[in-house]
Amino acid sequence: MKDLDLTTLRLFVAACDLGNIARAGEQQHIGSSAISKRMALLEEQVQAPLLERHRRGVVPTAAGLMLLEHARAMLASADRAARDMAAYQHGVKGQVRILASVSSIAESLPDDIAAFLQKPEHAQIRVDIEELTSSEIIRSIREGLALVGVCWNAADLEGLQTLPYRCDTLAVAVPAGHPLALRDSCSFSETLDCEHVGLPASTAVYTMLARAAAIIGRPLNYRAVVSSFDATIRCVRAGLGVAIMPREILGMAGSGQGGQGAQGVQGVHMVPLTDAWARRQFAICFRDGSRLSPAARTLVDYLAGCAQAG
Repeated sequence: MKDLDLTTLRLFVAACDLGNIARAGEQQHIGSSAISKRMALLEEQVQAPLLERHRRGVVPTAAGLMLLEHARAMLASADRAARDMAAYQHGVKGQVRILASVSSIAESLPDDIAAFLQKPEHAQIRVDIEELTSSEIIRSIREGLALVGVCWNAADLEGLQTLPYRCDTLAVAVPAGHPLALRDSCSFSETLDCEHVGLPASTAVYTMLARAAAIIGRPLNYRAVVSSFDATIRCVRAGLGVAIMPREILGMAGSGQGGQGAQGVQGVHMVPLTDAWARRQFAICFRDGSRLSPAARTLVDYLAGCAQAG
């Protein structure tokens, strides 16, 4: 197992994805007989059948599916290593890949990273951002697929080291003319009479709202489930429902004076929630601070400093 080579694993993944060794050979520019020989040697090496051959192609066995998962992770890691090394050829002395939740990207994280990169002492550092759900971020950090993540600290961060990042406040976004738009604030329970617009079930905020509704003992009815906050705002503006989302998304600093709520953009009002859980803390997470690269450590310290400053 210690001598598995990446070329064979890449061919194995291609054969599984395409379900056909000949098509895998065309994609990878290698003869099908050569792939078949490599697959046979791979099966001998792992001492288990990996592919079931049928008249129309191949499918992975149970052992093949297990190896396929590991092979994808190994190839992804190798590809990132190749990109990092290529970056050094262009004068980049440090490269950090940071995984971040949709809320952190929609709020302050891009501005904080931009400010970090503008400092002369960080001119030789490159930062790449990838948006994932909180659960995907934590799984990737645990499996060593990335060094640094930023997500909501209420997620399951057990086994990871964390530092506090910025906070945000959840509010209910309502269309102009909605009864709640006249309020300075409201509780989550008061929104349950309305149809909601929300993010997918895989997101942390969806899980949190479902739990809060269950504690109250009332259903949370979704009329629309969308993939971004921009789409959420458009649905609210169109009158399809209300939405629980960070007040900071619309750059709101106040809670709305004079009973008018917090005026958002183009007829969307943001009314802060009074529930204790509506104030959220984000966390910077990583497996082991002592094993972070110098560039990653510098970025982590800077982002943690942003939390203390603001």
